Amino acid sequence: MKVKFTIGNKLKVGAALLVLVLVIGFSERQYGDGTVNDVVIKVQNIRENHFLDEQDIIALMQLDYSNLKGASLKRLNLKMIEDRIKSDPFINTAQLYYDVKGNLMVTATLRRPIARIIRHDGPDAYIAEDGTIMPISEKYTARVVLISGSYTKQFLQLNNITEHNDGQELMTMLHNIRKDDFWRAQIAQLDIDGKGRIFIMPQVGSQTIAFGHADKLDAKLRKLKIFYKEILPQMGWNKYNRISLEFDGQIVAE
Repeated sequence: MKVKFTIGNKLKVGAALLVLVLVIGFSERQYGDGTVNDVVIKVQNIRENHFLDEQDIIALMQLDYSNLKGASLKRLNLKMIEDRIKSDPFINTAQLYYDVKGNLMVTATLRRPIARIIRHDGPDAYIAEDGTIMPISEKYTARVVLISGSYTKQFLQLNNITEHNDGQELMTMLHNIRKDDFWRAQIAQLDIDGKGRIFIMPQVGSQTIAFGHADKLDAKLRKLKIFYKEILPQMGWNKYNRISLEFDGQIVAE
């Protein structure tokens, strides 16, 4: 009985594999001989980041959209078209495939900006949540932390700021600001001098906060939060012009 059961299972598996091969073969013949019925484009995150829309995705495909419907399925190089779409810095991921009706399905996910680099001697740029440098857009302006200072020129020479020695620490700081309601409400701008030292410009108050490098991040932010919640309410928001967090275990206010 045990031997018969094993053979029976093998026959069932073999039959299932045969059916699968026939279905795949039929689908490949169908797609190979078929034409594009319609083109369906979906842009993810578009409600949060209006950098690109469906028409922009069509332009990135570099195809004659008016003639795309009815085009031969086997003549379209989906990998090449996908690579064209993903070459845009605003695009995080892109996927192209055919559905069972012969529709060309195009799904693109936009990158989310986390900061904006502002400059007086050139165009601004965004930093995406994965560190990618993105250009500004005429269609949409994101409300994010501003970054200024001579040090930013080094980031703008890269495709992704994590390629820089200090880039990963800065990204960690930006993510900490973004995920914390308190810091999003308090921090307006980060100014980075030529030595990579960060100075925080707050939303409220006129003081400059000398943060130093983005190392020992948790300890520095913890000290700053104590200062904001326990000292400034008693002394007044405009009592000090400069606050330094660069010394271990100390908050220096002048």
